Amino acid sequence: MEYRVVQPSSGFWIEYKLDQPLLDWLWSRIDVARESVKSELAGNITESLALDDEGGKFNSFLQHHIIPNYIHVGKLNDHTSPDKYYLKRLWCNFQKQHEFNPSHSHIGVWSFVIWMKIPTDWREQHTVFKGVNEPRASDFEFTYTTMLGHIQHHIYKLDPSMEGIMLFFPAELYHQVYPFYNCDEERVSISGNIFIK
Repeated sequence: MEYRVVQPSSGFWIEYKLDQPLLDWLWSRIDVARESVKSELAGNITESLALDDEGGKFNSFLQHHIIPNYIHVGKLNDHTSPDKYYLKRLWCNFQKQHEFNPSHSHIGVWSFVIWMKIPTDWREQHTVFKGVNEPRASDFEFTYTTMLGHIQHHIYKLDPSMEGIMLFFPAELYHQVYPFYNCDEERVSISGNIFIK
C-alpha cells in the first residue's frame, strides 16, 4: 500500500532581529516625523506619524533581504522579482497606557511591525488584573483559523528584550495590540505595508 501525506499551507510569519545601525536609522526617521496618519489607521491611540523612507533605504532593505528570504523560506512559487514589491507606507505608533490597537488587518501583500521601545514587562502587566484566566495586558496577538476553521491565537508577551524585533507577515493576517497599564512612558513601534507593482 502506498500513501503520501498532504499538508496544506496555513501561512506563516517570520521574526527578525534588526541590526543596530538600521534601528539607529529608523530612530532618525522617527525624530523628524511630523505628519499625522492617525485618522487612516485602526489604532485607538493618541499619535501615529508617517515616516519618510529617505532615499528608499528601508524599501531597499526589504527588497534585498526580507522579501527574498520570506519567499525562499516559504518555498513560495513566486517568480516575481523582489524589486517589483515596494513599501507603500511606513509609519510610527506612539502608544500610551490604556490605548490599544483593535483586531485588524492591513492592505497589500505583506505587512510588518518593529518594536522600537517597550517600556513595560509582561510579567508585571499580567498581574494588573488579579485572578484572570487569560491575562493579555500589553500583549501583541495574531489571530487565524486552522484548516478545520478553528480560531487560533499566537501571543507575543512583550518586554524590553523584544526591542528591535520585526515581525513580517501576510497583510491580511489579523492582529491586535492590548493596552498596558501603570507606565507613563510610550511604547514606540513602526509598521508598514508592501505592495506589488
